[in-house]
Amino acid sequence: MAIRASTEARLLDAADALLFRRGVAATPVDRVLELAGASPATLYRAYGSKEGLVAAALARRHERWLAVWDEAVAEAADDRGRLLAVFEALDRFRARPDGARWCAVLGTAAEYAEAPLEIDAAVRRDTDALRARLQARAAPLVGPAAAEGLAEALLLVVSGALAMRLRDGAGGPGRAVAEVLVDAAVRDSGGASA
Repeated sequence: MAIRASTEARLLDAADALLFRRGVAATPVDRVLELAGASPATLYRAYGSKEGLVAAALARRHERWLAVWDEAVAEAADDRGRLLAVFEALDRFRARPDGARWCAVLGTAAEYAEAPLEIDAAVRRDTDALRARLQARAAPLVGPAAAEGLAEALLLVVSGALAMRLRDGAGGPGRAVAEVLVDAAVRDSGGASA
């Protein structure tokens, strides 16, 4: 059953503010409801469970992240810059008021030994989008055959850069490592680094 857009926004804002900063398990649903000014009946009618709310909040965050990434890609001057724009986007997204110490998707996934279906689907959607976008941006540089391997390597670097934000607050040398990988892949493929 649908709820009013303003109520949905309040619930998702509260979920985002609490769950992805304090942790899903550590945050009681009553605290989310209190911050949102919503009733338990409203939450369960709209999302079915706390996990449904978490998945919806992750989906909204995912769409916002993709928009920030698209902006960074649009500003890049060449194919290499468009591929590496993911790192500029990570910095921009973190600096937003709704940014977080690290990745809300990875943080949520780490909280579950066996994630409920809706959480698992949200994590997979984010991972699949990251993988597909990196592969699509790598193809002009290294060709379709090598793009998949480069995308997988960059996915690992991006995930590591996100994890480093927990250690040093910055993300470590993720972009520098990615640049080395991209340039080596371009050389190996016979392409020219743009």
